[in-house]
Amino acid sequence: MGVEAIAHYVLPDSAYLMWVRDELVDYLHLPKDGTRVEIIGGEIVVSPGPTVGHNGIVRDVERGVFAAELADPAFIWRSVQTTDLNMFDIGDGYIPDLILLEEPILREARASEAKHLLPHQVDLVVEVTSISTAVNDREPKAGRRPAGTKWSGYAHSGIPYYLLIDRDPRAAKATLYGMPERRSGMYKEIRSWDFGETIRIGAPFGFDISTEQWTPWDD
Repeated sequence: MGVEAIAHYVLPDSAYLMWVRDELVDYLHLPKDGTRVEIIGGEIVVSPGPTVGHNGIVRDVERGVFAAELADPAFIWRSVQTTDLNMFDIGDGYIPDLILLEEPILREARASEAKHLLPHQVDLVVEVTSISTAVNDREPKAGRRPAGTKWSGYAHSGIPYYLLIDRDPRAAKATLYGMPERRSGMYKEIRSWDFGETIRIGAPFGFDISTEQWTPWDD
């Protein structure tokens, strides 16, 4: 289950700064078994490692990116999984399921052994929902997570595109958002696809994603 806040801990520093310094997991005595620790809306959020179904969807997105790279030598986009994203301008720290960025930027980050990526380096983020994390990935709703979600955090930081793949069986679909409004933390919906449809991500990217094997999570 997702843990939205660990109120009984008195931290020696802000949760965000401890996350940046990679001290938070050890301080909270959390297992290093794929458990994710993020700072979302200023709160500590602990989530279990993703399921095989979840990771299979992420792999399908990566396959689409890689196929486009093989087909077109001018395709400049590269993907990385579960890489820390330091949202320094809002004091959050996320671990997106997938990040898309330009090849020269990735090459430079690799050469410098960068521990985090920064929002200005990123062009598209992908999140796949699970039962325990869906509320953190979606647009904030009135009365729930008033401090914000990853959806609003990505928009506040000006990340150009956000692909949200929602496995909720009540409305299983993928939605591409863009045109972030940094002040309000809002995106515009560009297009959505039902599971089973081919997702076509247009300019500036230009790649397709097969969703043939995608299924909602099991209630």
